[in-house]
Amino acid sequence: MNRVAALGAATAILLAGGCAGAPKPDGAMPAEGYLSDDVVVQLTNAVPPAPAPGSVADLADKAASARLVALEDGDRWLLATAHAKLRPPLALQHFDCALGVRLGSAETPALDRVMARIFHDANSAAERVKARQARLRPVGDDPGRRACQTLTPAARRSASYPSGSAAVATAYGEAFAALEPDRAEAVRRIGHEIGVSRLICAMHYPTDVAVGEQIGRDVGVRAVATPAFQADMAAARGELAAARRSGLTNPGCAAERAALAIPLP
Repeated sequence: MNRVAALGAATAILLAGGCAGAPKPDGAMPAEGYLSDDVVVQLTNAVPPAPAPGSVADLADKAASARLVALEDGDRWLLATAHAKLRPPLALQHFDCALGVRLGSAETPALDRVMARIFHDANSAAERVKARQARLRPVGDDPGRRACQTLTPAARRSASYPSGSAAVATAYGEAFAALEPDRAEAVRRIGHEIGVSRLICAMHYPTDVAVGEQIGRDVGVRAVATPAFQADMAAARGELAAARRSGLTNPGCAAERAALAIPLP
């Protein structure tokens, strides 16, 4: 097996679906996040509208998206396929390599609950903005464009702006940065790369992701500052410390590093 094929196999096997031995099933999403509805409304009211069809920004987005077709079926595409999983607890394993742990092999109920609440806040904010926008995804604008995940016709035609995936991933990065300050740069980078993956998957345009990331940062910063998050930190940090003491790390990290080193066209 040549190097490219080996990396592709490692990425597909070790990163798709969580990269850990026996993936933990998704738990029920919490009924609420850390932020009040008033705070979410305040954040989302400040989000600008999507680029107008045919505008300079819209055409630039479409040109950038078209160039990413060159990455299809390569290692960065396979990593993007894995990144499509964004609900906790499985999605938290995208941060294994940045954290130096193997969360799929650890018992982390407190951490899972923290990130489920973060998911709720970031996803709710992004969906509120989507509800007043009508921008199609790249896979909706071009029915022949491949996505790196299975899509129903309705999902293919669903709203692209802003990227809820980028919002959630960026908010995860902010939460992990608060829990593990020494690894803040690394976890924030993974949050950003998950947004990049949504570009590669043809699920969003660059502006969608950039605005999604801003929403995620705003949500993450606000959520981390809440008394409820601060009260949850000790238990979540304890679980991360226990996972690190186990000595288990993700065997997919070399494949992840190689995939992330691939330049975007």
